[in-house]
Amino acid sequence: MIALAPMPPEKSAYALARYSRSPDSIEESIKWVHGHSSEKFWEQFYFDYGHGSIADLGHVIICFEQISELAAIRLEDEPVWDGQAKSSRYQNFASTSWFVPDTIRGQETEATYLGILRSLATVYRALHDPLSQFLTEREPRPEHMTPAAYQRAITARAFDVTRYLLPLAAQTNVGQVVSIRTLEKQITRLLSSQLPELRLLGEELQEACRKAPVNLWGELSGQAAGLGEPMAPTLARYAKPNVYQAEVYSDLARYAKEALKGTGLDQPTAWGAAEPVDLIEPHHPLDEVVATLLYRASQAPYRKILAVVRDWTEKQKQDTIEIAFQKRGPHDELIKEFRSGYAFVFDVMMDIGGWRDMHRHRRCQQVQQNFTTVHGFETPPILAEAGLDHEYRKAMGHVKSDIEQLRKSSQEAAMYAIPFGFSVRCLFKMDYAEAEYIAKLRSGVKGHWSYRTIAWLMKQKLTERYPILGARMQATPPDVQDALTR
Repeated sequence: MIALAPMPPEKSAYALARYSRSPDSIEESIKWVHGHSSEKFWEQFYFDYGHGSIADLGHVIICFEQISELAAIRLEDEPVWDGQAKSSRYQNFASTSWFVPDTIRGQETEATYLGILRSLATVYRALHDPLSQFLTEREPRPEHMTPAAYQRAITARAFDVTRYLLPLAAQTNVGQVVSIRTLEKQITRLLSSQLPELRLLGEELQEACRKAPVNLWGELSGQAAGLGEPMAPTLARYAKPNVYQAEVYSDLARYAKEALKGTGLDQPTAWGAAEPVDLIEPHHPLDEVVATLLYRASQAPYRKILAVVRDWTEKQKQDTIEIAFQKRGPHDELIKEFRSGYAFVFDVMMDIGGWRDMHRHRRCQQVQQNFTTVHGFETPPILAEAGLDHEYRKAMGHVKSDIEQLRKSSQEAAMYAIPFGFSVRCLFKMDYAEAEYIAKLRSGVKGHWSYRTIAWLMKQKLTERYPILGARMQATPPDVQDALTR
């Protein structure tokens, strides 16, 4: 066995690809690659022949600093992604700055936008101390805990609640370790985004790939600079906006608006009471794909959309599929809405903050509807216990009204202003193993009350339909609480 020191990602991937196709040892392959340009190899095998798996052999570490929470969510929306974001549980966001869209800078709209964010920040700060005091009185420090550990635990629990007031505009940091294959897809997706902030991030990623990486560890260790070559110059040069990705969702949104007209699905009053978790019964794959395409472009429950689609003619269903195919190029992957056929389809409604944690699960397919205020907001139960819910509800009610007014002048700014406490609807498609894993992990007593509730309901819904399978799922009811030991 041979462990290799880090190499420039394109070089290491080239060396391992050659290693698989040559009788040479890995040392000989590396020496050969060192003496030859990798550019022609990448152009021919990756871009011309489409041998995408070779780019899984090179990895990069990239950190994004002072990006919006909204950008962080979109950045992480990759099936194969490893990373960590600045924790809203363990870090104080009171002094965090906010992302301001260029489209509203210097306008009256900017003042309205910043007014909403300042009001949220004021309540975020105001609730922290009395909430911490309430928690301290309710759960005194156990003898086995040091004062420092106890204070960290109290602070984390308080931030668990006050983070509901953080807007998507709050700036954060994200560190990721990804293959250069994922990186190339990520750059293309960002460059194709409708959001200017994401397009700018795509451009900055390209530029980072063209330059030598920061080698701070080597400098601190007194080592030679090393790794002085660009990370992925060939991939950066070829990554560009993708017409299919840039336009398919806009096309679907326009189509869905017309296709669902008269069904009542464009009116929240027609949806009925929202279920936090709805396990959809198995249905025809064509109906699933069409309903999922429409789900992504609406705010209606999946079950309601599916009922409409089931009554459509084959021609209407084909027309929907055609919209999603019409601008697809020969090398474009299908959008995630086509990843159908999973046995368990959960339509989940939960607060954005809790959903951020559920979003980390990569072994399931997630189709998220756009962020909105139309579903209302969640109120953490502990605020009522502490007698602090009135101030929170009042603030969120005002913010909801202000965001709806802001939306009339800037849809972009209105989305960034939405706090974590508002609800989002998301489709989770998975197999049994993933359902069992989520139910067990996310219902644990150390978890947040929001996703604990969702995980428990997922188990309950599955057990009702498939008792034998559900009985094998380990999950903890959300009313089972843990003593303050973390």
